[in-house]
Amino acid sequence: MAHAGVSPPPPRWGVRPSSVVVTPGPWKDLLDFFAHRFQGVDAATWQARFVAQDIVDAQGQQAHAADPATPGRRLYYFRDVPHEVPIPFAEEVIWQDEHLVVADKPHFLPVVPSGKHVRETLLARLQRRLGVPHLSPIHRIDKDTAGLVLFSVQPASRNAYHALFRERKVQKTYECLAPWDAERHWPVHRESHIGPSAHFMQQAEQDGAVNAVTDIAPLHAFGGWAHYELRPLTGQRHQLRVHMHALGLPIVNDGIYPTLTPEGAQDFGQPLQLLARRVAFNDPITGAPRVWESRRALMPLSSLTHPPGHRDMGPAGGP
Repeated sequence: MAHAGVSPPPPRWGVRPSSVVVTPGPWKDLLDFFAHRFQGVDAATWQARFVAQDIVDAQGQQAHAADPATPGRRLYYFRDVPHEVPIPFAEEVIWQDEHLVVADKPHFLPVVPSGKHVRETLLARLQRRLGVPHLSPIHRIDKDTAGLVLFSVQPASRNAYHALFRERKVQKTYECLAPWDAERHWPVHRESHIGPSAHFMQQAEQDGAVNAVTDIAPLHAFGGWAHYELRPLTGQRHQLRVHMHALGLPIVNDGIYPTLTPEGAQDFGQPLQLLARRVAFNDPITGAPRVWESRRALMPLSSLTHPPGHRDMGPAGGP
């Protein structure tokens, strides 16, 4: 949290620092103060963090374990980063200017730090790679989803781009693979209310005012599977996954719908077949039309095994 007249150090690995003010007490030095103030962390860990320059003052200068514990001194510290399993897939930067960075994200890579993911996130990777410590995502997609993510470079213009998403002035196009249903009338305009389910990881359609709208159309079908284009007109959490599941057509390799996969059972060889393919809008700063497309691809339909309970129903677009 920032305080009047004080600017915290820039984020590291996409994580903003926490702060603490030294209070009066019988502290012989800063190490003694931190060990007593945060008793859930042992003194040896704090010592290591001082050495690693993970504790700094408002000017970003390193604090030392043996510094006097001067009351009123504000210090910033970065939380410990545990060992993370490397995500063995690389992002690609497809656009960068003074206001925006557009990245093409691989499957499995979280957009921002959360839980066990700090350095192995798209934001942290881009901050290190581009040297832009105040980079901030304008929107997000699930870690399981691949494709386009936009980041703001300048705090001064950030709200103008956020407003595009708030006011639904961005045309977003996704693609997915799922079972084919030739007996359904296509395309589908799905409207529903999506809210929390029994498990915090899941969302579900339920009674209530419509808050989730998606247009769904098949592109082509093969062997009981289809390649679909999805155009979300709203931005509810897991909206596309929930709508496809509600149609009885869960997305290939979805580890949340219909069955929640236990944490830690993630298989890098079985990525969710959902891709944020295209983003388009009129730039709020320049007025110029902006269109970007992902360079990634979903699996070929021919590589999928026959879906249980489905039969080959012919080409997409009709029964």
